[in-house]
Amino acid sequence: MSAIDRFRDEVVAHPTNAWALEAGYQPLFVADERARVLIISQAPGRLAQETGIPWNDPSGRLLRSWMGVTDAEFYDPRNIAIVPMDFYFPGKGTSGDLPPRRDFAAQWHPPVLELLTDVRLTILIGAYAQRHYLGRRAGKSLTDNVRAAESLLPLFPIVHPSPLARGWRTRNPWFAEETVPLLTAQVRAAVEAGR
Repeated sequence: MSAIDRFRDEVVAHPTNAWALEAGYQPLFVADERARVLIISQAPGRLAQETGIPWNDPSGRLLRSWMGVTDAEFYDPRNIAIVPMDFYFPGKGTSGDLPPRRDFAAQWHPPVLELLTDVRLTILIGAYAQRHYLGRRAGKSLTDNVRAAESLLPLFPIVHPSPLARGWRTRNPWFAEETVPLLTAQVRAAVEAGR
């Protein structure tokens, strides 16, 4: 049994995740010691949790286009690790999904990230991941963080590719014009470094 398999078993067996086991949920993260790119986002959506495939929705298609990767490259764990702020779908809120559990990442990220020793680029998707990993290092807002992406490498903050963030993307055309090409180039360089 690999270290990542042992880690997964620990997550499943932990009392704070008993509700998820009862619901038939498995922890949804992707990790391989050889991964060169790490995605840290909020929590799996309902469809991802039900299918067991992360980013299995329109947001995922848009994310893959921003990253400049094919589906096969994205879902190859030797290329890309996916470690959300919570490994389980948190439920529906009034406008979108509920937030990830507040203490989940603090407990479970350090042991799994310790296993990902070849990561060259970490993409921080959305405010939850950026607040946890950037704190006050970048700006006061998600927009400030995303604007500062190049200066924060190898951490790369981006807006969530959700349809709910379409308005943000419309108000900030520089993201598609400047940030997305930079992200694509950084992802390609990191993935090809592993070949």
